[in-house]
Parts: sequence; structure tokens; C-alpha cells
Amino acid sequence: MKRELIFVPAPGRGHVVSTVEFAKRLLARDERISITVVLIKRPTPPKLEPYFDELAASNPGMQFIITPDVDPPPPEFMKSIEKFATVYIDKCKSLVKDAITNHLLSNSSSTQLVGLVIDLFCTPMIDVANELGVPCYLFFTSSAAFLGLMLYLPIRHSQIGTEYSISDHNDSIISVCSNPVPSRVLPSFLFDGKNGGYESMVYHAKRFKETKGFIINTFAELEPHAIKSLESDTELAPIYTAGPLLNFEVEKLTDSERIIKWLDDQPSSSVVYLCFGSMGGFEPPQLAEIATALERSGHRFLWSVRAPPPKDFSVKPVVYTDFSEILPKGFLERTENSGLVCGWTPQAEILAHEAVGGFVSHCGWNSILESLWNGVPIATWPVYAEQQYNAFQLVKDLKLAVELTLDYRFTNPDKIVMADEIEKAVRCLMDAENPVRKRVKEVGEKGRMALVDGGSSFVSLGRFIEDVLVEKS
Repeated sequence: MKRELIFVPAPGRGHVVSTVEFAKRLLARDERISITVVLIKRPTPPKLEPYFDELAASNPGMQFIITPDVDPPPPEFMKSIEKFATVYIDKCKSLVKDAITNHLLSNSSSTQLVGLVIDLFCTPMIDVANELGVPCYLFFTSSAAFLGLMLYLPIRHSQIGTEYSISDHNDSIISVCSNPVPSRVLPSFLFDGKNGGYESMVYHAKRFKETKGFIINTFAELEPHAIKSLESDTELAPIYTAGPLLNFEVEKLTDSERIIKWLDDQPSSSVVYLCFGSMGGFEPPQLAEIATALERSGHRFLWSVRAPPPKDFSVKPVVYTDFSEILPKGFLERTENSGLVCGWTPQAEILAHEAVGGFVSHCGWNSILESLWNGVPIATWPVYAEQQYNAFQLVKDLKLAVELTLDYRFTNPDKIVMADEIEKAVRCLMDAENPVRKRVKEVGEKGRMALVDGGSSFVSLGRFIEDVLVEKS
């Protein structure tokens, strides 16, 4: 009889893709397991259906169920993506339970449900697991250090009872970090008492401890201090490191061929790549500073230029179509032999290309892992979510990145990072003698070794599988 795990990721591209990669890793490791991924339908769904169809066809032990539509929360919740996601996912709780129940009824003779694996935004599904009488595990799509920060929130809240203040210059002592953490690099939601972001994340963090284990998309050699700190907490459920979990196939872009052909013509490690994620766009004044810095630096560049996200998450973002209208006059002509400006780019494929020697990044966790995997050093430019905290960890704790800025965030559009700062960071990033470059390559190799037989994540995954099967044996 197959032992079935139900995965419930948050309905965001980065969350879904890394969750599915973990599911694939489980199926490849143990034939006793089957997996159903319950996908919560978004109000504006990402175009991932072909990806799911291909996965189901190539992984016989995996299937996908998409929940029916549900009315989104009122417009006032749009001011905080954390609040919106929390309320929306809670509204989907009964739909997820129905999907699981109907699935089990049709397969009860051949499968046994052994647990739910939920995303950090899906803690309402702990109630579903309890009602079904099965354990619930948390799959954490970010770092061990960020998990430690989340687990610290309820403790701090019980003592202080209110959100953080970004004007507070006192350093916070957080056990998972080697260095004191200044409030200016904490995630924006920790300052958002007005719109409910802080309240929502404290709610999730409180519920984390109701789960039976924490599966983290990291590896022991990357975050030794943070993982040791978590494991030393005797009141905490087991920690399983499963990373790096990466996907190189999810996006097939029409512009990929032109971009890769351009990279093929560039010398090895000569190109600095600039990309700031799905919400990492800038207004023309900031774009002008970046353009000036790139031109002055003299380095070849591949630049993904996108518009800033709308203030209302329900509004479709603007797409730049004519770069000559938003970049400094003559910039494209002057740099046509040394640079390429694009819209959306195939990031994983680009970072794997031998011509790329540096990455100016928003420091999303998936991007960090992709960069390390390919031995490409980062210059930090966070914009939203927990990226400021990730950037701080990379630069200060792990010594794996060049500091460009640690506290930039798109909620403060009046702040401009000047060309001198950008140029300095780019030159440092692309310096062949920079010790960060060597460290990144070494840690990247350790990440690859963590996944093979006997590696730290390989061993940890085996421990998770045995713990899950023993739980219901």
C-alpha cells in the first residue's frame, strides 16, 4: 500500500515550484510514497498549467488537484500581501479538506494518508490535518535564519505586544544570526501594524510549533550557525534540511534564444547580470542611476528592466515595451556592443552560463540558491518580503555577497541608490581577486555534494522519510 503525503503550497510561483521540487525528490528516493499536490487557485492564477501536466506525466506517483474558485477578501486587504494571503488561504480551508477527502475516498484501498506538508502561509491547514487525524509538517521555502526569525516573533510579541519600528536603531539579538540584526534590515511586514502584515505573520509563527517537523530549503554547510541554533531548541520539532531545491525547467521564454546567443558571444565570467524578481521594478530616476553606473563601470552587462509593482496588488503591473523611453538618452546606443537590456529573463539558464561572472540580485531565497549552485557571486539589492534579512545574512553572517544596499525596499520609492554606490559594488563584484568569489564557488560545490548519497541533505531527507512512515506505521 502506498503511503500518501498531501502537499499544500501557498499559491505563489516561488512557493509552488520549490514545493514540487521537494515532492519530486521524495518520489525519486522512496517508491513507497505517493504525493498529491493541492493547488489553491489564485484570483489571478500564474500560467503554470502546462508545467503541472508535464510533471504528472513524468512522475507517476504525483498528481495535482486545483481547488475551485473562492471570492477574494475585500479590497482593503490588498494593502498587505501577507494579510491578503492569510485571509484568502483561510477561506480555502474547507475546499482543501474536501479535495483531500474526495481524493482519499476514491483511493482508500490503495493508499494510506500519512501526513500533510504545508507552506508557511498555509498554517490554517493544520486544522485540516487535525480533523483528518494525521501529522502536519511545515515546508519552509526560505532560509533557516528566516525560520528562526519567524519563531522568535511570538516570543518578542508576548514581551512587547506591537510591531517593530523602522526608526529603532537598536540591534536585535536573534539567536539564529551570528551578528546583531539592525531593525532596518528586517522584513517590511514586521513594521506593518496598520494593514495587518505584522499581525498575520505573528499568527503563522505561533502556529508553526503545532507542526511535527520543519523541512527547510537549505543545506547544513550553507547555514551552520542558524541550523545548530534551531536544533539546540529542545522544544522545537525536528529540523530537516532538504536543499538546495532548484528548478531549471519551469519557464520557457520566447526571448531566451536571443539572450543565450548574446551570452555565447561574451568572454567567460565577463558579464554582470542584473535582475530583481517578479516585483523588483524601478521608476525612471532609479533606472538612470543604474544605467550611469553600468556605463561607467566598463563591464559587460545583461539587465532585466521591469516596471515597479502597483501599490494595489489587484492591478496588473505596467510592462516596459520601449526601453529608449525610460533609459537615459543615448545609453542603448553607447552600450550596444557591451550590454543587453531585456524585460523578463530566464534567470536559472543565465546564471548557469559561463559568461556570467556576477549577479546584482533582489536576494530572493530561490535566486540565492541558484546563484550559489552556479558559483556566481551576488551584489545585494533587496526590494520586498524577507529579502533585506536575506541580504544581511549573506553579507554579514555568511560572507557570501558584496554589499550594495541592505535596506532598500519598494515601499520607500523616494529612496534612490546613486550611481557611485552601484558602480563601486559592480566593480567589487566583478573583481577576479575578490575573496567572496572563491567562497561562493566553494559553498556552491558543497550544495551539490549535500544532495548526493551520504551528503547532509540526502541523509536528512532519509530521516524525514523514515520519521513520516514510522508515524503512521
